Amino acid sequence: MEKGIQTGKTKFVPIVDETPPPSSTIRGRGASWSPANRFEKLHVDLGDVDVVDVDLTQDERPRPVTQYFRDGSRSIITRNNSPDVGFETSVNPYRGCEHGCIYCYARPTHEYLGFSAGLDFESKIIVKMNAAELLRAELGSPRWDPQILVMSGVTDPYQPIEKKLRITRSCLEVLAKFRNPVAIITKNRLVTRDVDLLRELGSYNAIAVNISVTSLDPNLQRALEPRTSIPSARLDAVSQLRHAGIPVGVMVAPIIPGLTDHEVPKILEACAEAGAQFAGYTIVRLPWAVAPLFEHWLDEHFPDRKEKVLGRIRHLRRNDRLNDSQWHTRMTGEGVFAEQIASLFEVGCRRAGIGARPKLSTAAFRGTIEQLTLL
Repeated sequence: MEKGIQTGKTKFVPIVDETPPPSSTIRGRGASWSPANRFEKLHVDLGDVDVVDVDLTQDERPRPVTQYFRDGSRSIITRNNSPDVGFETSVNPYRGCEHGCIYCYARPTHEYLGFSAGLDFESKIIVKMNAAELLRAELGSPRWDPQILVMSGVTDPYQPIEKKLRITRSCLEVLAKFRNPVAIITKNRLVTRDVDLLRELGSYNAIAVNISVTSLDPNLQRALEPRTSIPSARLDAVSQLRHAGIPVGVMVAPIIPGLTDHEVPKILEACAEAGAQFAGYTIVRLPWAVAPLFEHWLDEHFPDRKEKVLGRIRHLRRNDRLNDSQWHTRMTGEGVFAEQIASLFEVGCRRAGIGARPKLSTAAFRGTIEQLTLL
């Protein structure tokens, strides 16, 4: 193993030397460490006793304070050509997510910003303060081809800071004015705050809300997704949205074999009773730094199940890997376990009376709201 580079009192270690610290959870956080950024040549190992005065034997470490940074992006609509996600364009008001879901496939996107996929992802949030203005400009452009937008394709649009900043709501106001269809995916009951705008979009067949439910066990949810709404609150969100006449469904996502897969029928049943009309699912994905983060999380919370869970995940992927980015199978997996999960989901939907997703329409779209206002 290579030796670290010593500069004054600060010790830098090569990325290849990065190893997770001894198990030590942080209250309110999904990750308990920050693995090295794969794009950086040097990494400060804050777990090294020569760098910081830290007691690695303590049962619980203090929570890092969440920091917020302004984003200077000049566009807000993101495009993709993936055949797996079911949409081509999305809006992400935030980069990074304080929800702290340990399995989040978006964690490695923070590395493009010079941050870590670990604690940095959930404690250093990039905020697009001018998201609504950017969205208004792009929807009003003659180049915009009306189509379904997804909020968000990467991080949750209703993470905790949204309650104060209301950026997602301002984007919905723009979408409602243009009558552009939008599909929302969230783990937070805060979405019910915007029922007025959602109902307006619904009058043009331009809204669908997907509440993501990973587990009905609040203890497991608290460990997996520490700052998300508890399961009962998500069911309440489904109920409120359905009562308001807004198309609402459930995303059983991600399904973690050996940990949450047995809950699939109960989740579908509970969500259907609350009012869910449609459903979807994905299998857990562990790209790049997410794999070691998830493995370390299992050591901290479910050491007795670690090998079973990782073994099942490997069986779902080609060449016995923890992750496979191959299109058409990365969301659902392959093999006997993938077939079992697909069957479990299909039967669960049928028994719960859950149908197909609604088809949203662009028929009511209007691209000249300023002129209409003048008239």
